[in-house]
Amino acid sequence: MEAISICAKNLVHAYDGEMVLDNLSFTVNKGEIFIVIGPNGSGKTTLMKIIAGLMKLQDGDLEICGKPIQKIKRKMLARQIAFVPQQVPTDFPFVVQDVVLFGRAPHLGTFGLESEADFRLAARAMKFTETAHLARRRLNQLSGGECQRVFIARAICQAPDIIVLDEPTASLDIAHQLRIMDMMEKMKQEKDITVVMVSHDMNLAAMYADTLMLISAGRQVRVGSPGEVLTYDTLESVYGCPLLVDENPLDNLPRVTPVPGRYIKGLSG
Repeated sequence: MEAISICAKNLVHAYDGEMVLDNLSFTVNKGEIFIVIGPNGSGKTTLMKIIAGLMKLQDGDLEICGKPIQKIKRKMLARQIAFVPQQVPTDFPFVVQDVVLFGRAPHLGTFGLESEADFRLAARAMKFTETAHLARRRLNQLSGGECQRVFIARAICQAPDIIVLDEPTASLDIAHQLRIMDMMEKMKQEKDITVVMVSHDMNLAAMYADTLMLISAGRQVRVGSPGEVLTYDTLESVYGCPLLVDENPLDNLPRVTPVPGRYIKGLSG
């Protein structure tokens, strides 16, 4: 039987009476890449923040590594889960090494002083994310892709069981997108870290996800392998636009192609 990192049952969350998560239930197995997809406004970011403990659970049951999240003290939860936001701050007056070392905060003692072991962990995290050469640079001197990798290094330095990422490849070029996703795969393979993330890129999600969950209006539409989730009928009903779904030539995986309006008549004819 596989160990379960996250078990969610009937999660409910609303803003000013408007339902954002509507009885959402799912499980995430330990050491897998679990990717959440769905239209804008479907509740993905809210879900990530609730899992990471950054927003209070309003209703439902959420277990992290077998324990109800309400019963996990904040410091212990920070040792178990690291969160990487979609928009990482770049105006910190800190150099990269200091930012990565912030990941050790949940593990530090009363005086908050880093040990030699903490510095070694930070160095390993920067090496893992290929940011070691940036150690003395300031955040505002880095590109978007470099900043994203620095904050992933901070998350790794935190030594969590689970890393939660909200659209880590948003606004990055294709080379940086692949670099980030390869890093997620490497964390899964080498560190047995459970990766939970949001993505708007269905083709990247198909290539890297062990499990996909498609949500719409806060409800689960389908969860399963990429081939089970990324079907023409399912995607058209959720996104409401013309799509082609065929097979990726690199692997036996679905490939999704949006159809611009100028091609629709030709396809239907």
